[in-house]
Amino acid sequence: MSSKAMIRALNRWFLSASIVSMTLGAVSSAHGATLAGVSFPDRATVRGRAAVLNGLGLRTATVLKVKVYVIGLYLENRSSDLQAIIASSDHKRIVMQFVRDVSAGKLRGGWTAAFRDNATDVTGIQHQMTQFNAGMRDVKAGDRIALELSGDTVDVLINDSNIDSISGTTFQQAVLSIWLGPEPPNAALRRGILGR
Repeated sequence: MSSKAMIRALNRWFLSASIVSMTLGAVSSAHGATLAGVSFPDRATVRGRAAVLNGLGLRTATVLKVKVYVIGLYLENRSSDLQAIIASSDHKRIVMQFVRDVSAGKLRGGWTAAFRDNATDVTGIQHQMTQFNAGMRDVKAGDRIALELSGDTVDVLINDSNIDSISGTTFQQAVLSIWLGPEPPNAALRRGILGR
């Protein structure tokens, strides 16, 4: 083989290797992490701001450890400091993908109990809690509820449809405290979304 032919062959090989590498990189970044068979992308956008996947957790219920949903927490900058995450004014996204059917009534009851267990004072956010619960509906396995936190607003989305926008910094911090507060649904979930 002549030296020109060898150079052309090497160039073709490097081009093919580069294409394969770029393709694998796209697949890798499209599904950054998987838990309980549910995949989450590495990145998300919250009102035009980029956020990265901080960690995943699994919500289980009852002594039988029944799987309810997988949750992903997206932050502008990764952090394992729960107090800093709650206090931060950065954009955030919480995504819950359900792995079983849950009725709207059970969701509302669960949210109410979680707020009471973890918010420092629920008396000042009663109106927002009522508004938040009013937007809940029955979810099926595979459905996603997303909460996008930006400014002083919590946008509630179900399967990418915007259900409601609720204002209030105190309420926003109470929402984060559901999973990062003193009484999370389960301790392993909190460790997971903190990336620990």
